[in-house]
Order: sequence, then structure tokens, then C-alpha cells
Amino acid sequence: MTTELSNLPFEEAMRELESIVRKLEEGRLPLDEAIKNYERGAILRTHCENLLKEAKLKVDQIIFSPDGTLSLERSTLEDEL
Repeated sequence: MTTELSNLPFEEAMRELESIVRKLEEGRLPLDEAIKNYERGAILRTHCENLLKEAKLKVDQIIFSPDGTLSLERSTLEDEL
């Protein structure tokens, strides 16, 4: 669990986060390990949220209209985040 976050792609971070959630849901980890996993999960969650926000900003800048012209407008992804 020492992967540098700044270089961790969204998909990899999500896989690690899902793995941590499964371990915690099983309830078989010793307390210290469960706490470490919970902390890592919280960090990964924030990292994933930040990557999604960055992606939303990029999408906001590359919206194409039905006639094929490019326009700058707010995407609807914000409502889902």
C-alpha cells in the first residue's frame, strides 16, 4: 500500500479501494490493520474524488454540440459528484 498517489491512475486506485472495503466488510482484520486499511481507504477515496473532479473540468471544456461545433459549457457530471 505504498504506491505514490500522484502517479496512481483512477482505475488502480478504485481497485485498491474496493479491495480494502472487502477486507473491512469481512471483519477479520486485527484492529491495527483495520485502522491502517481504513486510513488508506479514506486517502484513496479523496484521491479518486479529485481525479473525477479533474476529469469533469476537462469534460466541461470539450463539449460538442449536435451539429459538431465545439463549445465551452458546464457538464451535468457535477450533479452526480
